[in-house]
Amino acid sequence: MSEYRRILLDGYPVAVRREGEFLVAGDGRRIGIDAAIHLPPAEPRKIICVHLNYRSRVDEYMTRLPATPTYFQKPLTALCGHGADVVRPKRCEWLNYEGEIAIVIGRHCRNIGPDEAAEYIAGYTIANDYGLHDFRDTDAGSMLRVKGSDTLCPVGPALVTDWDFRDKRIRTTVNGEVRQDGSTSEMEWDMHYLVADIARNITLEPGDLLLSGTPANSRPVKPGDVVTVEVEGLGALTNRIVEGPTPIRSDVGHQPMTTEEVVSTAMGGDWEFRGIRAPRGPGSAHYRSRVEEE
Repeated sequence: MSEYRRILLDGYPVAVRREGEFLVAGDGRRIGIDAAIHLPPAEPRKIICVHLNYRSRVDEYMTRLPATPTYFQKPLTALCGHGADVVRPKRCEWLNYEGEIAIVIGRHCRNIGPDEAAEYIAGYTIANDYGLHDFRDTDAGSMLRVKGSDTLCPVGPALVTDWDFRDKRIRTTVNGEVRQDGSTSEMEWDMHYLVADIARNITLEPGDLLLSGTPANSRPVKPGDVVTVEVEGLGALTNRIVEGPTPIRSDVGHQPMTTEEVVSTAMGGDWEFRGIRAPRGPGSAHYRSRVEEE
């Protein structure tokens, strides 16, 4: 396996290779890993994410998987790197982590089979698919503002090549406490399947990212929390949660809400079924109906 990163070196984005505890640029410049300012290790034109994929997450939501994967996108402005701050905007309170593994595309990919997908994958990295669930009741299922707000896609610290994704442990910690603890053996659809599925009718380009799902126990975090996603063989991605400098504007658009749908999603299941009712609000959808429709 080899490990590549992108960092700011003397003020410029530079691709580097890890050599022990140092990062080494092509021209020989070296910097200690802990001293480096990290950028996302890939420069995608698309960030595509699968919805449910891990069995523990499906069980947690008391639902079942569809026959085939479903997806959503994050805008490129959601990207940030290892060590960067993740912003929870003022007036919002339901920001959830989701530790994931990201597939990094290595070359143009279109209309391939799962048995060919490995040839088109440059490597893998770690991602945290944050969700701002205060906006869960809007955007007609696209989750644009839930998943696409600025900084809600930390990726890194490295692109690792020749990594075998099978039976690898994935953990998320908050302030050192383990919150998610799963394995890629839980995945219904593996990395090769996901690449081939998307590439049937969407051309994947070098640097594109496919986020492959999260295990159970995604929960809210607050400003000051430090969140780390660790993946066996890929390292650890760490970010601090901060409060945004300005509040979400109240004079336009759907407003942050705490509805039954918001709380059910953020807290991992249907809280009404547990005897805890979240307040209903305009646009809220009862969780039972979502489960029964799937």
